[in-house]
Amino acid sequence: MTHDERAEKAFLTRYLQESRDALVWKLDGLGEREARLPMTPTGTNLLGLVKHVASMEYGYFGEVFGRDPGVPMPWLEAGAEDNADMWATAEESIDWVREFYVGAQSFGDRTIAELELDSPGIVPWWSPERRDVTLRQIIVHLIDETAHHAGHADIVRELVDGSVGLRPAVSNLPDHDAQWWAAYRARLQAVADAFGG
Repeated sequence: MTHDERAEKAFLTRYLQESRDALVWKLDGLGEREARLPMTPTGTNLLGLVKHVASMEYGYFGEVFGRDPGVPMPWLEAGAEDNADMWATAEESIDWVREFYVGAQSFGDRTIAELELDSPGIVPWWSPERRDVTLRQIIVHLIDETAHHAGHADIVRELVDGSVGLRPAVSNLPDHDAQWWAAYRARLQAVADAFGG
């Protein structure tokens, strides 16, 4: 492996890990009930988002490159109910989902370390014209997917208990009190209402 490829892998892996971390910390401090609360009409919930992203890592870094993670995922098997990867059963605790995701990350990191960025893979669930890929493409795809779901998790966590931000110590929001935010939200509501109901 060349120095340039090592540097590119490190760069891509850093962004992937930042998205992973942004997603998983959204579970911090929550109880089993709060982590499972369906906060949208389609049932989006924090624990399900983490379970889904972990499942994606196993699939994209595993099956796509002919690597068996050796981890059963019955929610992805033929005949599983729709959306079974988007929520956690009563037996799948917060700790279980966290460990499942830690395992997925370790498996993904091994795949990245052991393969070249141009290593070919096949995504069988993509359309025929798109399914031939490289490891580089899959890493970028997973950065995008993980960041996408971390954004969902940020909004869901805010709906659950008001916690927001990229990392526990970095909210990326102006530092104002609840009164300021209530006035801000009211102003946005007034602008929206000006366009009719």
